[in-house]
Amino acid sequence: MVSLTLSIPKEMREDMEMHPEINWSEIARQAIHEKLALLKQMDRILSGSMLTERDALELGSKVNKAVAKKYVS
Repeated sequence: MVSLTLSIPKEMREDMEMHPEINWSEIARQAIHEKLALLKQMDRILSGSMLTERDALELGSKVNKAVAKKYVS
């Protein structure tokens, strides 16, 4: 297994030190594992897509405008 060093804010570290019973390395491993699983799933879904990145950005912009219009009106 390889090591990974993370930088976290001092306040967060102080909060973590209040719970020494927690294996923070394991928490970080689990969070990274879950994020990677989600990214792999997204990659599988998108692998069959014919949309370009530009198409996706344009579609996202249209959706954002429609949602904003719905809640601003």
